[in-house]
Amino acid sequence: MRAAWKSIALAGAIVWAAVSGAGADDGQARRELLAGGALRVGIGVGPAKSAFWSTKDPTSGQPGGVGVDLGAALAQKLGVPVAYVAYANSGELTEAGDKGEWDVAFLPVDAERIKKVDFGPNYYLFVSTYLVAPGSPIRSSAEIDRPGVRVAGVENTTTIRGARRVLKNAEVTSVASGDALFDLLRQGRADAVVMGREPLESLAAKLPGSRVLDGHFHAAGTAVAVPKDRAAALAYVTTFIEEAKANGTARRILDRHGIKGAVAPAGSRH
Repeated sequence: MRAAWKSIALAGAIVWAAVSGAGADDGQARRELLAGGALRVGIGVGPAKSAFWSTKDPTSGQPGGVGVDLGAALAQKLGVPVAYVAYANSGELTEAGDKGEWDVAFLPVDAERIKKVDFGPNYYLFVSTYLVAPGSPIRSSAEIDRPGVRVAGVENTTTIRGARRVLKNAEVTSVASGDALFDLLRQGRADAVVMGREPLESLAAKLPGSRVLDGHFHAAGTAVAVPKDRAAALAYVTTFIEEAKANGTARRILDRHGIKGAVAPAGSRH
């Protein structure tokens, strides 16, 4: 069952800097973005936050993360309620783009995903690397690609596709969610797991003895996205993201969730 949460953007406990301005075809953009009345924001929910991943509050069960806050800020700009539609991974979220399940999302960019959704500007640039199990003798990324090394990632994601491109000798498998990925490493059923650096650092803090390796095997943008063929909606969210980067909203949201990397430059695209 698809998890969904609703809130009223104008009455939220978090205050974002106002983002002003509107596209030339505001009315058409609103029709494309608000077919269901509220702004439906697709989010990925996993075990650790990143510029893409959100997490669930252990007490309230409500989602929190960069995508949640960007979605609320966009809904505030539009003056409408916001509803969150949660997915176990970025692949599921992407596939739902043409099923009418969400109106806007904030996703890692890759060549396969560009075929299925339309991307606006990047708001963050991320790198993917490896987290090795406690007690692992592996000390560098160069030692990963060897026969007998078990590497796991979340299925149908930018990161697992990148790992499969570069790893020719290691055994690469995929699981359905970030939680399942963490369980593999914790139970000793994987020698290393792959994700973006920020969520891996959060996972490492939960698993003493595990280590995030230096360097990276993949780098890409994380960007705003809308379902295919919604030109007015794409123009509107493009303006929103560029303004959020320029006026500090994007930086404040990243900081609030402990994401220390740089905001993508103005005009940054996949």
